[in-house]
Amino acid sequence: MLVRLWPTIKLSLASLLLMLVVAVPLGMLAAVRRGGIADRLVRGFSFLGISMPNFWFGLLLIWAVALKLGWLPVVSTGQGLDRLILPAATLAFAMIGKYTRQVRTAVLEELGQDYVVGARARGLSERAILTRHVLPNAQLPLITLLGLSLGSLLGGTAVVEVVFSYPGLGNMAVTAVTSYDYPLVQTYVLWIALIYMVINLVVDVSYARLDPRVRRGARS
Repeated sequence: MLVRLWPTIKLSLASLLLMLVVAVPLGMLAAVRRGGIADRLVRGFSFLGISMPNFWFGLLLIWAVALKLGWLPVVSTGQGLDRLILPAATLAFAMIGKYTRQVRTAVLEELGQDYVVGARARGLSERAILTRHVLPNAQLPLITLLGLSLGSLLGGTAVVEVVFSYPGLGNMAVTAVTSYDYPLVQTYVLWIALIYMVINLVVDVSYARLDPRVRRGARS
């Protein structure tokens, strides 16, 4: 079990990192260019990411990137960066659509606050307002989603791991189900539940460090 846990953690973290690198800039771009062509393109891309199943997108990546272009291997053994890219991109694709919308909504809400009007009146540039004020204030709901996403990734990567023959917990759980290994399935469910609880606890504790208003509310 522990041998399979680390590859799944590595895959989950890689997909989250890839998602953040793409979703945060896209969401901010859509919010700043609200109603424009860039906003419409980003929202269309988000809709595509949310609508397309993971296993279908993974198969498309295998066909295009691995078979046609030959850039990356089809089977992922969990060793090496080149064997991690396709599974991580498959998991990140759907999350990019969801997080892009969330970032766009959070940034739009912050852009309508009074402190943004005051910052513009003081002559701050739009980039400084976005990076120094808007994005830090919009991060709290994103952290909640990140905790939930990491927990769901640790327990929900089974389909992608089977598609790419990735040696993680999800692949092990599918093998246990097909071979009627019920004790292993029960152990897997227990481990995922514990990990999910710990992640949510860490997210709740991090609120107090990221938002001073939470600390003041807890003291009062």
